[in-house]
Amino acid sequence: MSPTSNRIALVCARWHADIVDRAVAACRTRLAEHGFTEVDVIEVPGAFEIPLRIRRLANSGRYVAAAGCALVIDGGIYRHDFVAATVVDALMRVQLETDVPVFSAVLTPHHFHEHGEHQAYFSRHFEVKGVELADAIAATLELDAVAV
Repeated sequence: MSPTSNRIALVCARWHADIVDRAVAACRTRLAEHGFTEVDVIEVPGAFEIPLRIRRLANSGRYVAAAGCALVIDGGIYRHDFVAATVVDALMRVQLETDVPVFSAVLTPHHFHEHGEHQAYFSRHFEVKGVELADAIAATLELDAVAV
């Protein structure tokens, strides 16, 4: 089923929403600059839930692309690397299985601490990543349009 519009899905985790939402807002703004104004933001509890939601959205036939946004931090137990790697691997499999481009802004910073300096730094960093995410989506969809 091919999409009937240029609708894009952004699936974002609610953990550290104050930072993740900076990437989502920057991505939406930049996508609009590229001419993509149909952007649905779908919230999920955490990063681990992103791949299944994106798979379901990709299989719906309503989206030309989907992206996941999350901040996966080291919360004092060694699991953040496994979570982030699992999510990114699953996103790659979703795109290969569904033939819908899937993008990731699921980021795992080293040594993140919940204090003002890191909050400010990663908020700015996520804005940059949101713009980069939008540029990657637009470039890929442009390539797809030429290849068809």
